[in-house]
Amino acid sequence: MIKVAVIGAKGRMGATVCEAVEAASDMELVARLDAGDEVSAETLNGAEVGVVFTVPSVKVQNVLDLLAASVHAVVGTSGWTEPELEEVRAAQEGAGANVFIAPNFALSAVLAMEFAAKAAPLFESVEIVEIHHPNKVDAPSGTAVASAQKIAKAREEAGVSAMPDATQTDPEGARGSRYHGIPVHALRLRGMTATEEILLGNPGELLTIRTDSFDRASFMPGVLLAVRKVGERAGVTVGLEHLLDL
Repeated sequence: MIKVAVIGAKGRMGATVCEAVEAASDMELVARLDAGDEVSAETLNGAEVGVVFTVPSVKVQNVLDLLAASVHAVVGTSGWTEPELEEVRAAQEGAGANVFIAPNFALSAVLAMEFAAKAAPLFESVEIVEIHHPNKVDAPSGTAVASAQKIAKAREEAGVSAMPDATQTDPEGARGSRYHGIPVHALRLRGMTATEEILLGNPGELLTIRTDSFDRASFMPGVLLAVRKVGERAGVTVGLEHLLDL
């Protein structure tokens, strides 16, 4: 049995994770922690893995606290910057615990990112639209940023020229923000959970790669997979694709 603690247990995602862990035959939920609770060896109650779904402002400290307690971290909180990842990597060295971070735990989202990276060098234009519920506190989504990074890397490695765009004036940012050179548009709509569209255009054709999560249950197979595998992956791993045979 893998002993699991959930940090952010009272949130929407955290509560769903708690239910999934309790339903898993090979896991035991030993701690539910939320805002205001100390994350320490005592409060983690013997956990081997801590699952973090909190707000972006405290995610780094959550991971550092888990590492200080020698507990593996599985992190679904988004909004990671390279300096934050470097801080975690430095803390992880010699900590006796590993860190796994996923921009998205939905299998469809991971596959969409991989498909888009394969297709991107073959198209002149690529743009990303992500749609989430209005309670999401960060924009754009971590999935959109990760998608842009993968797409940009694939295009750079293939030596693809810059995308055509004759826009000269856009004082209000209607063309979206650029992440790794890829335009990203973030929509926040009541009734939505999580959607991403990656649009790839060539003269006379359009390829749309879309992933929809209609319920938070869609993220649970990926979360449970990470809980089972994090102890086997030394260091800091970013992206669920590393746990899948793609």
